[in-house]
Amino acid sequence: PPFQAALEGARQVWGAILVSALTTVLVFVPILVMQLEVGQLFRDIAVAISVSVLLSLAVAMTVIPALSRQLLGGGPSRPPAERRIPLLDPLARGFARMLTAFLGQIVANRALALLLVASITLLAGGFAWRYLPKLEYLPEGNRNLVFGMILPPPGYNLDTMTRIAQRIESASRPLWAGERGGQPAPDGPPRIENFFFVAVRGSAFLGASAVEPTRAGELIPVLSRPIFGEPGTYGFLTQPSIFGRGIGGGRSIDLDISGPDIEQLLEVALWAVGRLSTVLPREAGNQLRPRPGLELGAPEVRLLPDRVRLADVGLSAREFAISLDAFNDGVRVEELASGGERFDLVLKGRRAAAERTQDIAATPIVIPGGTILQAGDLARVLVTAGPTQIRHIERRRTVTLEIRPAPTLPLEAALDLLRREVVAPLEAAGLPAGVTLDLAGTADKLSQTFAELSFDLLLAAIIVYLVMAVLFESFLYPLVILISVPLAAAGGVGGLWILNRFLFQPLDMLTLLGFVILVGIVVNNAILLVDRALAYRRDEGRDAKSAIMAAVQDRLRPIFMTTATSVFGMLPLVLFPGAGSELYRGLGSVVVGGLALSSLLTLFLVPPLLAILLVTEERWRLGKRRLGPGETAPAE
Repeated sequence: PPFQAALEGARQVWGAILVSALTTVLVFVPILVMQLEVGQLFRDIAVAISVSVLLSLAVAMTVIPALSRQLLGGGPSRPPAERRIPLLDPLARGFARMLTAFLGQIVANRALALLLVASITLLAGGFAWRYLPKLEYLPEGNRNLVFGMILPPPGYNLDTMTRIAQRIESASRPLWAGERGGQPAPDGPPRIENFFFVAVRGSAFLGASAVEPTRAGELIPVLSRPIFGEPGTYGFLTQPSIFGRGIGGGRSIDLDISGPDIEQLLEVALWAVGRLSTVLPREAGNQLRPRPGLELGAPEVRLLPDRVRLADVGLSAREFAISLDAFNDGVRVEELASGGERFDLVLKGRRAAAERTQDIAATPIVIPGGTILQAGDLARVLVTAGPTQIRHIERRRTVTLEIRPAPTLPLEAALDLLRREVVAPLEAAGLPAGVTLDLAGTADKLSQTFAELSFDLLLAAIIVYLVMAVLFESFLYPLVILISVPLAAAGGVGGLWILNRFLFQPLDMLTLLGFVILVGIVVNNAILLVDRALAYRRDEGRDAKSAIMAAVQDRLRPIFMTTATSVFGMLPLVLFPGAGSELYRGLGSVVVGGLALSSLLTLFLVPPLLAILLVTEERWRLGKRRLGPGETAPAE
């Protein structure tokens, strides 16, 4: 009767549904406590999926049985009419017959079962290892903005910067929507909606946005040509990442060259730039920005004290420096408080004392005894050039080469190239004493995030195993179920591999989240099979082979139904374009590929593996019953 059928159906599956829901939810526990900035992005996804799964568990065990009682009709004498789908039903029945016949042979032979399990596992693992893409940090997104930073050679005046700006304007003017309309030319770049160019001391920056928001990236080559056509000009032009902080975006690599002497650092940096131009050429879309510049472009006057002369007149180098400061910027000697406010008391010479470079050597220096000498009498005046910016990292002088790889070059591949083709040759050639090289920037974040996500992935698998061990009251059956996890990894890699045949998609951290999700959901099909086979043995006393084959026949349709709904629910994330689709396309392809492959291969792996375990258990129990009290098995 409908009531009894609904009650019996709920009773048979509630344990498997509970285990499936808990494994899906608990894999996100490590994500919820992740402290990195990627964890903030993942946390919303984890909460949304967890709450949805828990609510669906409540609905599945209450609303669905009640509705099924109404939909089943009046009673067993009037069963619901069976509806067949043309073409699909015959194919499904044929596949079911072949699968059960094949598994019947495999389950009955432990040697064949072991061979099948080992072969499929090794093939899946080898495929995943061979085609696993290189790592990326975070997806760039598709902001409607192109932004660039220009570092011209030192000494460019305002007129020269104006000519550069005019050249860039002339190159971009044919695309200005305000003058040519908003419709782009056929097969041409999009129209520019907004454009700006700002020059500041020693650098300039520019930006543009497109009339068509999704095509802003096509403006990069249009604006790059006039920018980097200027000799000796460095910089970059990029579409900023929606997750990136700062001008460089979210996928820049910093090559930090640190040491005590700025001239040695610049020499090493120039050598590194020469290597970079070969390894990561600008023509391929790679971009470079030195911080500060690679030349000593700031005019500088240095006074090198003559310590013998200073000692002769009874003056220390510190007192000499203070006297010089007093005639230039002034020396702060005290802080005064008046009426609740504080004021600096500054000792400063006449304004006309050192207005020109030539006057610095004539700066008056009062020595003990009241005699006045000129600064040139006590020090050597050197007119030279210094850095435009003093940059320190960990209290060490540093020149940083900010490298932004081409969009089609993943960060991990770029890091490997830099270590192998730039850092290693520099170190092998011999660096000056005290000079060190270090890769930082997004490279550090990538390493930290991947290490933590790898640990979270392992922790998620352990949590899933322990939950199943508690609910199945066994440490062995969960191992059978976990065999589907490496299969899901191979399927996820396969999904990414297929997607990369049509669109470039690296293995960024958001895509890597798909593998964490797979750990929780791909075990569901194996749980259905194992739970039903154990129920047949426990409730009906069937032998191992009979219980496993009956479980496969019972659960084949639910497995394909749940897999189909999950796969087709995720496919729009992979196939359909639109705003934001580039962020989750990789995650969707991993989940679709992992679910599809693991669902199919789980049917070929879990029954043989379960048969090996159950048959071994049966033989052990049978041998134990045959031995009398106090007897031991004879040695073989």
